[in-house]
Amino acid sequence: MRMLKKFIPNQYVPSIYEIDIQELKRLGIKGVITDLDNTLVEWHRKEATEELLQWLEELSEEGFEVVIVSNNNEKRVHAFASPHNITFIHSAKKPFSKAFKAACKLMGLKHGETVVIGDQLLTDILGGNRAGFHTILVVPVAETDGILTKFNRSIERRVFQAMRRRGLIEWEKK
Repeated sequence: MRMLKKFIPNQYVPSIYEIDIQELKRLGIKGVITDLDNTLVEWHRKEATEELLQWLEELSEEGFEVVIVSNNNEKRVHAFASPHNITFIHSAKKPFSKAFKAACKLMGLKHGETVVIGDQLLTDILGGNRAGFHTILVVPVAETDGILTKFNRSIERRVFQAMRRRGLIEWEKK
């Protein structure tokens, strides 16, 4: 039971666009650590969408710092983030906490001032929770995944089932 609690996000929303930015501000959040693939865009999409760029602009206008923390390789993350001057950490080895802590340091923020957003329990949420961050789970933006993520999703389905059986979650992952 205690282990399962490490997989429970503080919030669950269908999309990054449904995150209440004003509520994050009320919680004292000043920085966003976000996953890239299937959180911000589909895992195979090379460029940011207009909707994503508007969301990132809104975060900036509200005073938030943003760092992408991805397990993907440097080529992939750099190609996506650099055209938009988004700070990033690649090959992050999530759920280990080193990259999350490094992202906080890059933003000059404390754990309590930072939120971790991602689409995977086994990497984003577990890693963010273990490192002491406020975590938000989003529904993956694509219905397909890369090979490693497919493996993670099979384990994730079992974790969701166990959490539901024990009454640890009130929502359903869509």
